[in-house]
Amino acid sequence: MTRVLLGSIPSPSSGTFSLGPLTLHMYGVMLLVGIAACIWLTGRRWVSWGGDWDLIFRVALWGVIAGVVGARIYHDITSWNQDPAIHQHWWGFAAVWNGGLGIWGAIPFGVLAGAVVVRRSGNSVRLMMDAVAPGLLLAQGLGRWGNYWNQELYGRPTSLPWSLRIDQAHQTGILDRYRSTGRYGYYQPTFLYEFVWDLLGVGFLLWVDRRFTLRRPALFALYVAWYTTFRTFEEILRIDPSNYFLHMRVNFWVSLGIWILALAFFVWWQFVRDPSTAPKPKARPVPTGPRMAVPKGRVR
Repeated sequence: MTRVLLGSIPSPSSGTFSLGPLTLHMYGVMLLVGIAACIWLTGRRWVSWGGDWDLIFRVALWGVIAGVVGARIYHDITSWNQDPAIHQHWWGFAAVWNGGLGIWGAIPFGVLAGAVVVRRSGNSVRLMMDAVAPGLLLAQGLGRWGNYWNQELYGRPTSLPWSLRIDQAHQTGILDRYRSTGRYGYYQPTFLYEFVWDLLGVGFLLWVDRRFTLRRPALFALYVAWYTTFRTFEEILRIDPSNYFLHMRVNFWVSLGIWILALAFFVWWQFVRDPSTAPKPKARPVPTGPRMAVPKGRVR
C-alpha cells in the first residue's frame, strides 16, 4: 500500500516492438535518436561558425561506426565474465542489440575517427571538438533511455517516490541481497539521473561557449569533466555485474581518472598555458574534388 501511494516509475514489459517481419529493438532506436540529436546540434553550431553540413555528415558516419566498435570492445574486455550474452552464440561478442556498449570506448574511438576526417578536410580538429561537445552530451543523455527499455543498469534498492520498478526476470546477475522477494523490486533510476544531468550539462556548455572566450578545445575538456563528475557518483549507486578494484567498480576508477585528467587539462589549457609559446601549425593544402572543365569563350 505504501508503494502504491508513493508511486514509482513503471518499466516496459518488453524492449522490442514487432512491425510485421521487422523487429525494433528500442535500445537501438534510442541510440539512433541520440545520434540524430547530436548531428542536429553539432551541425547547427558548425554552420553558424562558417562550416558546412557535408563535413558534419561525414564525421558522423565514420565517428558512429568507430564509436560503436570501440564501445563494444570496451564492454567485451571489461565484462567478459559478467555478461552471459557474450557467450551465448559465436557472434555474442558483437551483439550490441542486446545491450553492452561502454562509453569509455565509444568516445575515444569516435573522436579519433572524426578527427581524421576533419584533418583530411583541412578544417580545425580543435574547433570541431568544441562544436560536437554539447551534442555528444545530448546523445549520451538520450541514449540512456535504452537502458530503461532493457530494464538494466539500475541502482540500489530504494523507497523514493521516483524509484524504478524492475521485474524479477531482470534482476538476474545482481547480488542476492539486492533482489526483491515479490514480483517486482524498486531501484534507483540511474538512467533518469544521468539523462537529467546530461541535459543540464548541454545547457551549461552552450552558455559557457557563448559567455566566455575559450581556447579550443577547452569546451570539449569541460564536457568530459561535466559528464564524469556525475558518472563517478553514479558508479557508486549501480549494482549491475562488474569487476572490482579496491572494493570499487572498475568504471568508478576509470571515470575518476578521466575526471582528474579532463579538469587538469582544462585549467592548464585555458588559464595556465601561454599560447604564444605553442608551435604554429604548418599550412597544409586543402584537398579538393575533381573540377569540371569549362571551354573558354563558352561562359556568358
